[in-house]
Amino acid sequence: MDVDSNGLIGSLPTEIGLLSSLQVLGLGFNALTGTLPTQLGSLSSLELLSLGRNNLSGAVPSELAQITTLRNLYLSSNALTGTLPTQLGTLSSLERLSLFNNKLSGAMPSELGQISTLEFLSLTSSGLTGTIPPEIDQNQVFVRFP
Repeated sequence: MDVDSNGLIGSLPTEIGLLSSLQVLGLGFNALTGTLPTQLGSLSSLELLSLGRNNLSGAVPSELAQITTLRNLYLSSNALTGTLPTQLGTLSSLERLSLFNNKLSGAMPSELGQISTLEFLSLTSSGLTGTIPPEIDQNQVFVRFP
C-alpha cells in the first residue's frame, strides 16, 4: 500500500498490525500525527516502511525489530523522541535506515553495526549525539551523521 503525498491526516490506527501480509507501507509526505503504534511490529511480511515527512511523535517502537523481512525503514522528518532502540540491530535484512530531522536523544546504538546488510544510514539532525560506533563499517555503509 503506497499512499505517499495523498494529504492523509490523523493517526495510524493500532489495527494496522492486522495487515500481516502487507509488504509495502508507504505513508510518507502526509500530515499524520500521533505516535507509531507498537502493532507495526506485527507486519511480518513488510519490506518497506515509509513514514517520513509527517508529524509523528513519540518513541521509535522497539517492536519494529520483529519485522525480520524489513529492508527499508524511513522515519525521517518527524518529531520522534527518545533513544533509538538497540533492538533495531537485529534487523538482519535491513539495507536502508533513515531517521534524519527528528528529536531523538542519546548515542547511535553500536548494535546497528550487527546489520551486515546495511548499506545506507542517515541520521543527520536526528538529535543523536556522539560519534559513529566502530561496529559500523563505514567501508560498507554510507553514513550521514551528525
